[in-house]
Amino acid sequence: MLHHLEIYVSNLAKTTEFWGWFLKELGYEPYQKWDLGISWKQKDTYLVFVQVEERFMDIPYHRSRVGLNHLAFHAESKEQVDWMTDQLKEKGIPILYQDRHPFAGGDSHYAVFFEDPDRIKAELVAPKVDKDSSGN
Repeated sequence: MLHHLEIYVSNLAKTTEFWGWFLKELGYEPYQKWDLGISWKQKDTYLVFVQVEERFMDIPYHRSRVGLNHLAFHAESKEQVDWMTDQLKEKGIPILYQDRHPFAGGDSHYAVFFEDPDRIKAELVAPKVDKDSSGN
């Protein structure tokens, strides 16, 4: 079980607005807040976002470099993935891999992919449904 994940961001206000609604929809609750950071917690795991110091903003984040590629979250259902996809679109947040959505991760991987204000990729994944139990 992951204890916590801390991510430095270029604009804490934009990050807070972006992640706040999404994490609350997934059952996370506000946990800690201070001048240069904020966190949300679900059970024993929490996510922390911290304002990066100006002196470290010269090289922007890119998921293809060494380091974090993306964050993936469990959805409760395919319907939740669809609902969140609609919410992302309403907020003007582009859906990645639209030509393959919602199966961009493969034929049995139902998910939505998108990016936060720093272009950190995020994914919301529906549970896999066993073909035997689904009647298909």
